[in-house]
Amino acid sequence: MKVTDHIKRANGKALFSIEILPPLKGENIKSLFDNLDPLMEFKPPFIDVTYHREEYVYKKLENGLLDKRSTRKRPGTVGICAAIQNRYKVDTVPHIICGGFSKEETENALIDLQFLGIDNVLALQGDAIKSEARFIPEPDGHRYASELLDQIVKMNKGIFIDDELENVTPTNFCVGVAGYPEKHFSAPNLKTDLKYLKHKVDIGAEYIVTQMFFDNKKYFDFVEKCRETGIMVPIIPGLKPITTKSQATILPTIFHIDLPEDLGDALDKCKDNADARKVGIEWIVNQSKELMKFGVPTLHFYSMGKSDPIYKIAKELF
Repeated sequence: MKVTDHIKRANGKALFSIEILPPLKGENIKSLFDNLDPLMEFKPPFIDVTYHREEYVYKKLENGLLDKRSTRKRPGTVGICAAIQNRYKVDTVPHIICGGFSKEETENALIDLQFLGIDNVLALQGDAIKSEARFIPEPDGHRYASELLDQIVKMNKGIFIDDELENVTPTNFCVGVAGYPEKHFSAPNLKTDLKYLKHKVDIGAEYIVTQMFFDNKKYFDFVEKCRETGIMVPIIPGLKPITTKSQATILPTIFHIDLPEDLGDALDKCKDNADARKVGIEWIVNQSKELMKFGVPTLHFYSMGKSDPIYKIAKELF
């Protein structure tokens, strides 16, 4: 079932959903299931699964030359989506990214997802690899998420790269995109960022999932500005509980977000990570309650591979 259909069926009641990371290469999927099993108590209608692109390292050979080797620490997004749907009978939302894919490879990946009965995808640009100062697309790939979105929407209309194909069956994906209440770091300002977000909705994006935020006012203002811009699709808030003291500085640096002063002060007073974890969980619980009163369609939690904090939060809310 499509994400938008789940939201419609909820009739205004906030749903519970999560985003997970694939296990590290070489690890057993059992660790993933062990984290997901407790969360099934809260009946998530869909689970997002991130995708991690290939990167490259250079190994120096005995003759002094360099050997370029590809590395991907978290493979398996498509297989994990299939395994989750098979085990839990829950819809999955694989992340589809621009980085590392040609248009042909993107088309083939989407066909695989269609054959597996996966109805939803989240279209993202993806991050630049560590060796690049900025995002660089593949020679025949997409530079922007809007271009990737356009390819998916065309496939939904039966338009494939090879226009000579016969007896084509259109895909039927519900496509989500990312939104940034504190603007995307590469955008000069929020107004410009919203212009590009509106362009994605005009192309065919059916819902938006936000970057994590810790100040609800920024989400409320973002939703208001989206509506003023003509963006009327569901806007799902993304939430992440802080679980260590170091995350108070790491998360703002990596994700280009601000922490409210009250939260920062509370974390400064924590003696250890156990205290920080309690503060982080309590903050997200209170944040979530306010968002539910506002009428959000879904509370979407970034688990980062750990289910226990999410379980404690969900137990207070659902």
